Amino acid sequence: MVPEATVFIVDDDRDLRDALCWMVEGVGLKVKPFANGDDFLAAYDPDESGCLVIDVRMPGMSGLELQDEVAARGGEIPIIVITGYGDVPTAVRAMKKGAADFIEKPFSDQALLEKIYLCLKCDSETRSRSKRQGELHAKLDRLTPRERQVMELVVVGQTSKTIAKNLEISVKTVEVHRSRLMKKLGAKNLADLIGLVRDSKGSGADAQ
Repeated sequence: MVPEATVFIVDDDRDLRDALCWMVEGVGLKVKPFANGDDFLAAYDPDESGCLVIDVRMPGMSGLELQDEVAARGGEIPIIVITGYGDVPTAVRAMKKGAADFIEKPFSDQALLEKIYLCLKCDSETRSRSKRQGELHAKLDRLTPRERQVMELVVVGQTSKTIAKNLEISVKTVEVHRSRLMKKLGAKNLADLIGLVRDSKGSGADAQ
């Protein structure tokens, strides 16, 4: 969990909103309350880490509509939906749309805090992973087209001699390209290189 993480609370019920803020602040977490979805969106920064706690039923923009708008703006912040007994089907729909969890009224402070902690942990891990992937993509962009070719053949197990034959270059040239690409990517050995290429393709990057 990152220390700068913020718990965003969006609820039109002022008494509940104040109670939730007091609870969150009481365990040392940063909190930002909003009375409605429009106010939250006006201040929302997708790069700000944390989690979002929203009520399903609110005047104007509903919790599900707010969830849709956050997604439309590229936000991946974990969302916890607060719901009444009659709103459980709606909360389930929110989960299918990507909400992290929902909690049914009445709920205990501890139950909600546990969900908040899990969401903050998830958000921290997601942002760390995205940062690593961004750094990896930047390294891959530094490779020349020939270095990329050599890299792809190395990771599938081809020897320098086989690569040289396939690319119609000398074995010595293959070794030079291999040394350079390993250095650019910060790979200490073949296992490191395979892991980097796997991670780049797993994140949707084109490492070819």
